[in-house]
Amino acid sequence: MASLKKIARRTFLIGSAAIVGGVAFGAYKFTRPLVNPLEAGPNEAALNPFIFIDQDGVTIITPRAEMGQGVHTTLAALAADELDIPWEDVRVLHGPPAAAYYNSAMMGAALPFAEYSKSAFLHSVSNALDETNKLLGIQMTGGSTSMKDGYERLRYAGASARETLKLAAAKALQVSANSLTTKNGRIFAPDGNSVSYSDMATLAAEIDPPQVELRPKSEWKYIGKTMPRVDMLGKSTGTSTFGIDTRLEGMKFATVRMNPRLGAAMKSMDTSAAENMAGVEKIIELDGGYAVVASNTWLAFQAADAVVADWGEAPYPAEQDAIWSAIEQSFDGKANSNMRDDGNTDGVIEGATEISAEYRMPFLAHATMEPMNATALYTGETLEVWCGNQAPTILRSRCAEAVGLTDEQVTLNTALMGGGFGRRTEIDFSVLASKIAKHMKGVPVQVAWTREEDMSHDFFRPAAIGRYKGAVKDGKAMMLDGKIAGPSVSASALPRLMGLAPAGPDKVQVEGAFDQPYKIPNYRISGYVTDMQVPLGFWRSVGNSVNAFMHDSFLDELAHAASADPLQFRLDMMRDEHAPSAAVLEAVGEMSGWNGEKQAGIGRGVAFAHSFGTPVAQVIEVIDEDGSIRINRAWIAADLGTVLDPGNLNAQLYGGMIYGLSAACFGEITFSDGKVEQGNFPDYDALRIHNAPITEVQILQSGGFLGGAGEPGTPPSMSALTNAIFDLTGKRARTLPLMHEFDLLT
Repeated sequence: MASLKKIARRTFLIGSAAIVGGVAFGAYKFTRPLVNPLEAGPNEAALNPFIFIDQDGVTIITPRAEMGQGVHTTLAALAADELDIPWEDVRVLHGPPAAAYYNSAMMGAALPFAEYSKSAFLHSVSNALDETNKLLGIQMTGGSTSMKDGYERLRYAGASARETLKLAAAKALQVSANSLTTKNGRIFAPDGNSVSYSDMATLAAEIDPPQVELRPKSEWKYIGKTMPRVDMLGKSTGTSTFGIDTRLEGMKFATVRMNPRLGAAMKSMDTSAAENMAGVEKIIELDGGYAVVASNTWLAFQAADAVVADWGEAPYPAEQDAIWSAIEQSFDGKANSNMRDDGNTDGVIEGATEISAEYRMPFLAHATMEPMNATALYTGETLEVWCGNQAPTILRSRCAEAVGLTDEQVTLNTALMGGGFGRRTEIDFSVLASKIAKHMKGVPVQVAWTREEDMSHDFFRPAAIGRYKGAVKDGKAMMLDGKIAGPSVSASALPRLMGLAPAGPDKVQVEGAFDQPYKIPNYRISGYVTDMQVPLGFWRSVGNSVNAFMHDSFLDELAHAASADPLQFRLDMMRDEHAPSAAVLEAVGEMSGWNGEKQAGIGRGVAFAHSFGTPVAQVIEVIDEDGSIRINRAWIAADLGTVLDPGNLNAQLYGGMIYGLSAACFGEITFSDGKVEQGNFPDYDALRIHNAPITEVQILQSGGFLGGAGEPGTPPSMSALTNAIFDLTGKRARTLPLMHEFDLLT
């Protein structure tokens, strides 16, 4: 472990052009290599940004945020499979913020096309657009892109390192490199002699890496198998270090209180009561709030409560009813987008049955188990920050800007995190910690938010209203016209995070509706953006979490209006449109024994959503348990193109579903007097072990383009549940959360 600490503290140097005693390996099929952020010392080698070898073995840099989704394990397996190292010897580190770790799979999703319908040409255009992030150097975990980004990059890193080490061994052993083989971190000559990778590190630094080819699927050892999690031992034994576990010598503890009317100013504050509390070190005025620094966190919380502040008014409608009214008024304006507009949805279809429905989705908080926190140490010449985060390069730059330093003067240590879900793509908690640290020069300060501050000062999933109308004839859907209104997460978040003002149609606002693989002759989806200053952020599955519920719920209503089986109704529209989507719908029907028959005291609902390149179908079963509704069983089928770790995928899809079901049952953020009304988990509950469904998961592999895993389990879960409740009770749920209308088992 001493070696790992040495690497983390000494060799993760940003902007180093030279690698002392090491070498940068691998071309990765990119036209121009970026600066390797790792620096190697004597008897060490930095094998590109992803592979580091010292005398203790190989460390694989897995530069995506580990927030429980297993990303470090699967990324490490991609490299280790090519490197030929034993799994028990695999060591991983997140690594530093660096342009070399840019996410190569994020930008292509912005293209205004449905993912399922992209041709090979459009996929090549997406890949070209993804490469623009190489220029921006944005290192970010989000959008279910980690495996798409790492699938080839980490394998090439391992393959390039392996072949370069073989060249070094050939020179040392005076044999042909082609005669050498690798196994278990060693290189073997034909006569049985062998050398370790560590033995060859220094010599490998003198060799230009060769062009390499990836091994075929038939030779994979780790990829495609359920691998032991590299973070499991530490988490099981309580020895893993999360951001909130950071402890430094001489550290002080702080908390913040920002205006509960989000984005508004603080007019004045009376600090006299707090200043007289023993152990309070300093009270710091911030833009829109204040911080209290004390000898421990609990004292900081108490002192912060003792400060009396006069808060400015909210820059958005102060009451929830007024917020809904503002969203409703958006329908009277011009549509921002018509990203699907097939046929004629304004015409009359002779002999058809027409229906309409309105759906409402609330603001949602991320509600991570680990509240927002960051630790910072400012010396005047440098700043060091410790925190869990999803966007290291952005966060480092914003922290540097906050204290008047350059990026090169800031060291960022990215910790494991107790939940992210998009919340930790934001930089507010780390920037505030940096500003507070500047007031405590030379003293490390940990800034921890109370649960109430965290819940009420989130960047929320947008609220939305969906107005749908449709027509069915002869058992089939003939028309679907969906209008979606609400504030835009892209317009709120992109300027704040990336300094980019989005232009053109807002794809995110209508994703999960316009891009679903159904063949309906008259099919239109329109988006109406509400101008509202409630701070919004990217919530797990983003727009899909809103629209999959509304769009799929309406499809279910159309199926019943057509007197059709809900699963077969969807399947008939899907078979000729997208075969992989049809396959997952058929699979979930087979798994659940779906036969369309009604059973007393039992309700079943089916739902489907295509998001992040992955089609997912779910069936939820609910039962009447002494007058309460229990979510009893669930079945999930998904097609990710290629399966990298089936056990991890099962967990991701199950976890995504539970996150969505929790939101459907209990999740909402509401406003009164401009303030968030929810403060802690009693106000914002989630499913627990005792009321979570028994679940089966089936992963299909069509062999197509690699799909995402972290988010696609969430979108179909909400409508699968409400469709099941309708099957049980005969009552449609068109407004979430369900706790206001139904007696749910808690």
